[in-house]
Parts: sequence; structure tokens; C-alpha cells
Amino acid sequence: MHPMLQNVLNTAAPEGTAVLWWMGQMGLWIRMGNTTVSVDYYAAPDEGRQTPPPVPAEEVAGIDAFLGTHDHIDHMDHYAWKIWAGTCPEAKFVFPEAHRAAVLADGVRPENALGINEGKTLRIGGVTIHALAAAHEFLDRDPETGLYPALQYIIEGNGLRIYHAGDTLRYEGMLGKLQAFGPVDAAIVPINGRDGRKYRSNLIGNMTFQEAADLTGECGFRQVIPGHWDMFAGNTGDPEAFRDYLDAKYPGRTVCRVPVAAEPMVITAR
Repeated sequence: MHPMLQNVLNTAAPEGTAVLWWMGQMGLWIRMGNTTVSVDYYAAPDEGRQTPPPVPAEEVAGIDAFLGTHDHIDHMDHYAWKIWAGTCPEAKFVFPEAHRAAVLADGVRPENALGINEGKTLRIGGVTIHALAAAHEFLDRDPETGLYPALQYIIEGNGLRIYHAGDTLRYEGMLGKLQAFGPVDAAIVPINGRDGRKYRSNLIGNMTFQEAADLTGECGFRQVIPGHWDMFAGNTGDPEAFRDYLDAKYPGRTVCRVPVAAEPMVITAR
């Protein structure tokens, strides 16, 4: 077993604690109790990536749930999901219901393919997962099915609440939806922004670092991790600029943790 993965699975995360590992881009591994969740882990050996996956896809095992926020390769990595459907046969795969056909095509067993939509909740092991819509770069709700192609997740367990923003802009009503869940102990938010050059290149946008800082400050996240800044040339961000703006505008309100890939971050309950 890969040494980092062995360390993750051996990590104690008793009641009142969670341990997080940033896995590059918006990838996050979460350990709560004996439950290990992987969110948006991009593990494909793509020549376009600037940083390698901390754990190669072929060496991933023992994960209880793989969550994908939307069907882009660096969030729902079909190269990796095809592998994990075999190496983690008991794992659940959580994704926007709109993408069920693509997930089943990866070889995920139907009973393990847990499609979800805004307002829905799932329980996996010691973890509860709530879904809310994401706007990447638009909400794009299907008027016939009511399904959203991109989601954000609130992940609860061990008395803590973790927010994974996926890829999203801030949209009308989003702040109220988040605040309705109650205090968030840790969050990961995208900071790579959007512009005409990116849009013309089919690089669909996210919050700017200023917008992500405002969301963080207004929601009062106890701790925040800037994401989506490291992986692809031409679609990066500056985590230090995010931290500086957050500290200047909302001093003392949130601890910003500029992450180092694969290093553990221990979160404790309030």
C-alpha cells in the first residue's frame, strides 16, 4: 500500500476531530472516525498537469466514498473512477444525478452509484453528505428533471461540518443556503476566477479570490483552504493574495491554511 494512504487509513480521528489532506486542485481527503472520504481527487497521469497526484490512482484502496462535484476530469476523474470501481469494490460513489450514465460506464456497480441533487442527503459510514447547487459558470438546472450538473457538498461527522465548494461562482441565495446548515469548521473554496480568455478556451469560471474571501468572511468559516490554483498553466490563482485579502477585510474571523499537498491538517470542533 502507498505510504501516504497507509498513513491516512491509520490516522485516528476521534469524536470532535477531523483530519484533512489537500490532494491538489480541489481534491480533499477527509478522515472522520473510521470513515475516509475522497472528494474531487484528480489522479489521472495527464501530461497537462503541473503537479503529480500524491497517490497514483492504481494505488488507491480502502476509501469508503468517492465524491465528485461535477463531470470535469479534475473533479470526476473517469480514468481513476474506472480503477477504483475495481480496487475499492465496497466504496460508494457520490455525484450529481445528472451524470449517472457516465458513472455506470466507469464500471461502478449500480448499488454503489449514489446520484444526488440539491436538497438531498446521504449517510455513508460515520459521515453525512448534503448537496446544494453550484454555478459553474452557470447554474444550468435542467428544467425537465430539476437536476443540477454541478454541486457543492456539506460533509458532517464527529461533531464537525466541512464545506466543499466544488467549482462555483457565488449566486443569489447561495449565502443563505450555506448559513442554514450552521457553523462550518473548515472549507475549501476555488480561487482561480474567470475571464474572457478562459471562457473562450472552454475554461469555465469560478469565484475570484476576492469573491471567495467575501464568501468565507460573511459565512464565518473557522478555517479555509484555497483551492483550484495549482494544476493547469493558464488556470491558476494566488493563494497568498487570497489570504492577504481575507486577513485585510475580515481580520481575525477565519484562519486561512494555504495547503501543502498530502500534508495532514487536523480540525477540531468548536
